[in-house]
Amino acid sequence: MLNAKKIRTVILTTAAACCITLSSAGAVYADSPAVYTVVKGDSLFKIGQVFYTDTDTLMKNNNLTTSSLNIGQELNVSCRTYTVKKGDTLYLLSQRFKISLDQLRKANNVYTDALTIGQILNLPGAEIEIDENAPGAEIETDENTPGTEIGTGENTTDSGTYTGAEIDLLSRLIHAEAQGESYETKVAVGAVVVNRMESGLFPTTINGVVYQNINGYYQFTPVVNGWINKPANDEAVKAANEALDGTDPSKGALFYYDTGTTNQWILSKPVTVKIGNMIFAL
Repeated sequence: MLNAKKIRTVILTTAAACCITLSSAGAVYADSPAVYTVVKGDSLFKIGQVFYTDTDTLMKNNNLTTSSLNIGQELNVSCRTYTVKKGDTLYLLSQRFKISLDQLRKANNVYTDALTIGQILNLPGAEIEIDENAPGAEIETDENTPGTEIGTGENTTDSGTYTGAEIDLLSRLIHAEAQGESYETKVAVGAVVVNRMESGLFPTTINGVVYQNINGYYQFTPVVNGWINKPANDEAVKAANEALDGTDPSKGALFYYDTGTTNQWILSKPVTVKIGNMIFAL
């Protein structure tokens, strides 16, 4: 008789001896054949770093006699794959399968938020998820074991509840605006977005603030030059979460600019603090 603290989960009886096909809605396959398409700047070494392998293995698995690659060339890589379903975002999938967002983007050459239902994504180094509805033998899972909770796709902070997509957007803004700056500067950039949401003078959502257009002008340069679509690194994600938790090195600022700015309008704003090469103002 099962302990009340445990639940029954079913898997294929042959799962321990072979590759496992899991989940009908957004299937995850263990070590299934996966394909990576070569893009400009790729090398076997770089691709190997993304998929936890080496140049020799990639050459052997693809019957290559030279390390030269062509743009658009398809390579067989060893990793799990996932079929996109409604509601999925790269950020949420990176959290779900414990892969960095940057690596997930590189493994699939996807640098926007747009995903298509039915799209196949490569998941290098992903943890296997078990479908509780798959037919087969029983195993027991302790419901108190870390990692067995069902996520809601939302993160709750001291400042409120934000979706993974919202946190990803703020992280990308921080990454684009404060590359090469200190961690404190990155948190301050995130805090400016939070301050705008709470000021009553700007939109009340992250998306609204980041993509606000006033008289034909976007408020943030990365939205104009496309850098907002570049993946954020782990430090930017951490800074975004800290800003959303209420940390504010900007001291209430609603604007920021770098020390090389000559715009007289922004220079007329009362300065709250200077951090590194960035100035924050009201």
